[in-house]
Amino acid sequence: MIIVMKRGAHRSQADHIIEKITEAGLKPVPLYGTERTVIAVIGDERTLDINHLKAFPGVSDVMAILQPYKLASSDTKKERTIIKVKNVEIGGNTIAMMAGPCAVETIEQTDASAAKVKAAGANILRGGAFKPRTSPYGFQGLGEEGLKILREIGDKYEMPIITEVLDPRDVPLVEKYADILQIGTRNMQNFRLLEAAGKSKIPVMLKRGMSATIKEWILAAEYILQEGNQNVILCERGIRTFEDSTRNTIAIDAVPLIKELTHLPVIVDPSHGTGRPSLIPAMSRAAIAAGADGLIIDVHCDPENALCDGAQALLPDQFNEVMEALAPIAVAVNKRLANSEIKCELKCVQNN
Repeated sequence: MIIVMKRGAHRSQADHIIEKITEAGLKPVPLYGTERTVIAVIGDERTLDINHLKAFPGVSDVMAILQPYKLASSDTKKERTIIKVKNVEIGGNTIAMMAGPCAVETIEQTDASAAKVKAAGANILRGGAFKPRTSPYGFQGLGEEGLKILREIGDKYEMPIITEVLDPRDVPLVEKYADILQIGTRNMQNFRLLEAAGKSKIPVMLKRGMSATIKEWILAAEYILQEGNQNVILCERGIRTFEDSTRNTIAIDAVPLIKELTHLPVIVDPSHGTGRPSLIPAMSRAAIAAGADGLIIDVHCDPENALCDGAQALLPDQFNEVMEALAPIAVAVNKRLANSEIKCELKCVQNN
């Protein structure tokens, strides 16, 4: 950290800051110039509050050298975090494909979707039992009954399940059934929920807030990490901009940037990111090409009658086409799809 004093600041003002830095257990190194004094801080500066220091008399500016997040930073942990969820790795060489209906409606609907996405190569089943909706009159989910359906169908097809949790009080209930907790965009800065998820024993996928900066997003993950849960996945799901042709604007550059700044896996949600099924294939390809560790995609067998987000869901055949198009891109970035060998074998049999 570098603290720059104002021109003509009194020596006593600099001495006061030096005293406070020393009390914090850090080493101040003052550089006295003819017009300005600059104080360098040696040690883990993240224990200091930059905005608090800027309020000290005589201070012109304070510049951080280290990132404000400690546990998520790639400076802290050089190797990439790989999260194991049953038979699936997230962050390794195999791309994690999370697919299924946005909301669990019935056991038949969930079963049909799971069968199709599993056959296409998805290795994690997604579905919402608790649904945060903009309108209070929208379908709010089946609650625990939805969790039971997800667990039953996930076990049937040997797929780990991911589902959203909305309230800190519901974390014990949801983790009883789920393999991955999802924290949605509206709850990215629900700090009590983040802390509760941090105390959980299962992985957490944290979606980017609809208007959150990269720094805010990573600091939200820091809340989970500091509670002891090291299995955090970041999900870019698009941010709100002035553009109204799509539901949101996917920041593809967030993928390589997150991987540069942190050691955490990152996946992309092209369904919520665009809100348009026609754009999901292209954005899926772009995400994997940019280095994403996986995708989460809405797939519904009957979008026309879906109770939630049917307009952005792919049909199973469309999802299968996405998976086939991703295979060569995955190879190009030194990754693979879980079903790539199976599909190759099937094509060889068909060709013969």
